[in-house]
Amino acid sequence: MIRPLLLAFLILFVTPLAVGAGLYVAEDRPSSWGRANWSSAGVLPPAASVPEARVLVLAGRTGRWKGMFAVHSWIVVKPAGAARWTRYDVVGWGSPIRKNGWDADGRWFSDTPRIVAEVRGAAAAAAIPKIEAAIQAYSYRKAGDYRAWPGPNSNTFVATVLRAVPELGVAMLPNAIGKDYHDGVVAGRTASRTGIEASLWGLAGFKLGWVEGVEINLLGLVAGVDLRDPALKLPAIGRIALAGGSPSAASPVTP
Repeated sequence: MIRPLLLAFLILFVTPLAVGAGLYVAEDRPSSWGRANWSSAGVLPPAASVPEARVLVLAGRTGRWKGMFAVHSWIVVKPAGAARWTRYDVVGWGSPIRKNGWDADGRWFSDTPRIVAEVRGAAAAAAIPKIEAAIQAYSYRKAGDYRAWPGPNSNTFVATVLRAVPELGVAMLPNAIGKDYHDGVVAGRTASRTGIEASLWGLAGFKLGWVEGVEINLLGLVAGVDLRDPALKLPAIGRIALAGGSPSAASPVTP
């Protein structure tokens, strides 16, 4: 019994971590905050050219050693007819919650952001007030509340906001470490209300749901399978699309 469990641990967690770390080290990455590129990556069009309401979740690799394992996630909203995007992040210095601290599609530590999920039109318009209310109600908003591991961090913030709007059906990337952080023991329905989950402070847990797929969480690292948009979920690496699945990181767009 022990040997199969050990083999599964090596395949699902140790090997992806080693591969992800190797790929990261092989890339040309900035050595410091000041040397990084934070400019717009041109992923989003000008807000004025998009008349309908939009809600997006974006993510980019974090910096320094953390970038081997994790992404930083943020939320972007635009009410119908608005002339600009509004971006919300949580960071680890000063007042954690930042509004428009960077361009909506700004690079994060020189990494071009990926659109993790996108919602448009009436669904987005209905969700924006709930998103803004959840941001105002976020518990870990004081200086010193941020904790890179196991949370609460930037990914905890986005996951908490998304839990307030389950109808969006958004699943975060598996390497968004901190997304599963809870201040205690949790058992019940998943954030999307399409499945069940159990978690011990975000350090160990399990999820099974249509939106979240199958996820095993160990020390904040996630391995599993995306059921809705077929893909493997692996620590450090993120999503690897399977046959029939989308090659991009984005969840299916809600019309």
